[in-house]
Amino acid sequence: MGIRYQVVIDTPDPNELARFWAQALGYEVENHTPLLHRMMDSGEIAADRVVRDGDRLYWLDFSAIREPQAPVDETTGIANGDRIVFQLVPEPKTAKNRLHLDVEVGPERRATEVIRLETLGATRLYDGDLGGEWTTMADPHGNEFCVQ
Repeated sequence: MGIRYQVVIDTPDPNELARFWAQALGYEVENHTPLLHRMMDSGEIAADRVVRDGDRLYWLDFSAIREPQAPVDETTGIANGDRIVFQLVPEPKTAKNRLHLDVEVGPERRATEVIRLETLGATRLYDGDLGGEWTTMADPHGNEFCVQ
């Protein structure tokens, strides 16, 4: 059995960025509503640490996304597999990412995917070609990623 991992991305708005990346990758935003209700009811967390959107509750400080078929702990909403977590930080992004995601769609779909990601809020930065073409983009919070 391999080692599980999660990629953690710092951001000033974890829930906004989680929604963007869930749409970009075809993932789902984890639903922690039952866990958050239990924690608020028991006094473990204050209501001001939670964001409400309709009937769903979200952490203020972080959000996570997972593949749709990933197994989930129904009592917490947390995936039992690899995930991407977005965590609240107070400082803005000031430099190029030291780590980035590559969205791999193949050369025949790259141009269409770039347009789709732009409609979701990404920005096209530049195109590259070193024996294989790619487009470098930035998500709505300025984090660079590549589409290839």
